[in-house]
Amino acid sequence: MNYAEQAVVFPVGGEQLLGIVATPDTPIDCGVLIVVGGPQYRVGSHRQFLLLTRRLAAEGYPTMRFDYRGMGDSDGAMRNFEEVTDDIGAALDTFQSSCPTIRRVVLWGLCDAASSALLYVQATRDSRIAGLVLLNPWVRSEASLAQTHIKHYYGQRLLQREFWIKLLSGKLSLFQSVRGLVTSALKARGTSDHAEGEIRSFQDRMAEGLRQFSGRVLLILSGEDYTAKEFLEYAGANAAWAGLLDTDRISRVEPPDADHTFSAQALRLKVEDATLDWLASLER
Repeated sequence: MNYAEQAVVFPVGGEQLLGIVATPDTPIDCGVLIVVGGPQYRVGSHRQFLLLTRRLAAEGYPTMRFDYRGMGDSDGAMRNFEEVTDDIGAALDTFQSSCPTIRRVVLWGLCDAASSALLYVQATRDSRIAGLVLLNPWVRSEASLAQTHIKHYYGQRLLQREFWIKLLSGKLSLFQSVRGLVTSALKARGTSDHAEGEIRSFQDRMAEGLRQFSGRVLLILSGEDYTAKEFLEYAGANAAWAGLLDTDRISRVEPPDADHTFSAQALRLKVEDATLDWLASLER
């Protein structure tokens, strides 16, 4: 299907943001807003977001990608993923104004953009959001990183011949490294427990956003990515996430050979295909 791309400029907090909207000749009433993780701009690593936008538009889905304040061609100071709720809301308004046929919107995000999408849902309960596509969500903490390294990194290295040669020759300080990671995990967990009730963690707010969201979710997790492994470890061990990933609303795709950004063409196409298949299921 043919589509047209146009640049749009819209205000947020006194700053001007830039986005690109792709509108098919015969648009479906469900649009896709690509939330960009940071720090990067709307094209994405190895042109991932640009190519995804054009693939979706060619299949009839209006699509928009944009730069947060402080990134790419947008004005303002740089913000982290916890501070872009207003940017996402303004982009949604502009998206609907540019494509009046849109009745529902899916938020699509990789890494901390997936986290931003959940934080947006939690903060706004925006009824326009019909679905979420979340790739390798970011839940990084000192404790979760330490636990992930202990389980996955050192667990894999125990099977490597080179690892044992270095260990037996005294060139590898295994026990000191593990002890340091365990200490970090316990220290971070203790700090988190002490702060509970004072300031809610972004991970807990992500969980609340997912729990209260009544729409459908596509969760794509890379088999060769520590961020994805860390997410699964965190969600499996944290009370706020209990049972959240086991509901019928969540579909999971887990390419075993995928890296964090699906950098190979074949992996990128798998993500595009999975997104399109899932979007089609929303129509049924």
